[in-house]
Amino acid sequence: MPLFEYECRRCHSRFELLIRGGDAPECPLCHSRDLDRQLGVPAAHVQGGGPRGAELPVCAPAPTGGCGAPWCGTGGCDR
Repeated sequence: MPLFEYECRRCHSRFELLIRGGDAPECPLCHSRDLDRQLGVPAAHVQGGGPRGAELPVCAPAPTGGCGAPWCGTGGCDR
């Protein structure tokens, strides 16, 4: 069951809804069905407990150096 983000065209409220099957989304404030679906940010499961809390592994900076190959970019190939 996907979680979608919406903005109501009538009252301009923004909200998330869990949509099941053929359910039609409705604004929780004014009950309008005239909605715009927004682009949402996907959630990622992470393991927490570090000194700074849970961090996404993709947020860590790439290591410097690398092998020097053109496809290595910033040196993130770990060679």
